[in-house]
Amino acid sequence: MRPATVAPEEFIGLLDGFRDRLDRELAAWLAYKRHDAGDFREAHELIDGVGELVTQGGKRLRPALVYYTCRACGGPPDEEALPVALATELLHTYLLIHDDIMDHAEVRRGQPSAHARFRQSHLARGLHGDAQDFGRSVAILLGDLAHTWAVELFSSSARSAELTRCFSAMSEEVIAGQYLELLVAQRRVAREDELLNILRLKSGRYTAERPIQLGALLARAPEPVIDALSRYGTAVGEAFQLQDDLLGMFGDRSTVGKPVGEDLKEGKFTFLIHHALAAASPAERVFLEGALGDAHLPDADVARAQRLLEDTGARAKVDAMVAERLLAARATLDGLDLRPEGRLFLAGLVDYLWERKS
Repeated sequence: MRPATVAPEEFIGLLDGFRDRLDRELAAWLAYKRHDAGDFREAHELIDGVGELVTQGGKRLRPALVYYTCRACGGPPDEEALPVALATELLHTYLLIHDDIMDHAEVRRGQPSAHARFRQSHLARGLHGDAQDFGRSVAILLGDLAHTWAVELFSSSARSAELTRCFSAMSEEVIAGQYLELLVAQRRVAREDELLNILRLKSGRYTAERPIQLGALLARAPEPVIDALSRYGTAVGEAFQLQDDLLGMFGDRSTVGKPVGEDLKEGKFTFLIHHALAAASPAERVFLEGALGDAHLPDADVARAQRLLEDTGARAKVDAMVAERLLAARATLDGLDLRPEGRLFLAGLVDYLWERKS
C-alpha cells in the first residue's frame, strides 16, 4: 500500500529552498576561511579542495532533516539552526572523502573524487613521487579539514550536553558501521544481524535518526516526541540505504552518480548479495562470489549478476524491506503533533522515497 500524502514537488520545493539557504551559509563559511588563511596559498588549495566537493551537488538531506525537524518542533530561528545543519553536511563531506579512498572510487557526484582529482594535479604539475599516494594523502587531509570545520561549527552552536552527545554519537556510529562493513566485505560472508547493524549504524542513524534528534534537541522537544521522531528516522534512514543498494545495481549513472555495478566491483556485501547467495544454485553462488570484489568485472558479467539478483528474488526481498520501513515511518509520523512546514517535509520525504522505489 502506497503511503502518499504529499506531492513530490512540494517536498522538492522545501528541499531546494533549504539548499539555497545552506549554500549561502557554506559560501560565507568558505569565504571566512579563505580570508582567515591570508596569503597562505597552500591553505587556500586545501580550502578550495573541500569547497569543490561540498558545492558540486548532493541532496543536503541530512542538514535538511536537522533544520526541518527543528522547525517541526517549533525550534529557534535560522541563525541557531543553520550552523548545526552545516556542521552535519561538513561531517558528511569528511566521510565521503575517506569513503571514496577506501572504496577506490574514481567518481563522486559525477565528478572526479578528491583523491582522483589530486592524483591528476600531481601529474599535471610534474611533481616527484607517486601520484596515487599523493592523491590519497591529500584527500585524507581534506577529509580531516572538513571534520575540523564540522566540529568548529557545531561547538560554536551547541547549547546543551545532550546535543553534543548526539553529534558525537553520530560520528562514532558511522565509523563503527564503516568498519563492520569493511570486515564483512573482506570475509565475503555475513550473518543477517551483522548486515542489520551495518544498515543501522552506517545509514539508519547517520542519515536520518541522529540528524532528526539534533533538530529536535535544538528545539527542546519533549522526550516522547524525540523518541517517536527517532523511530521515524531509523525507518527512513534504513529505507534510504536499501534503496541506494538497489540503485547501485539497477539504477543508471545519472541517478547514482557512478557506474552501475560499482558496489559489486568494490565487494560490498549488501542485503542484495546476502539474499541472492541464500537462494542461488551452487553454480550461481560460484559466479556471484567470483564477481564480488572484481574491480575489472566486464559489463556482460555485471548484467549477468543483475539477472541473478532478479531471478533469486533478492531484488524483490530488498524492495519489500524498503516498503516495510516506509510504511512504519508514515505510521509513526501520523501520531505526532508537529508544526506544518516541518511535518510537510518529513511526510514528503517518505513519499519521495516511495516514488524513488517505483
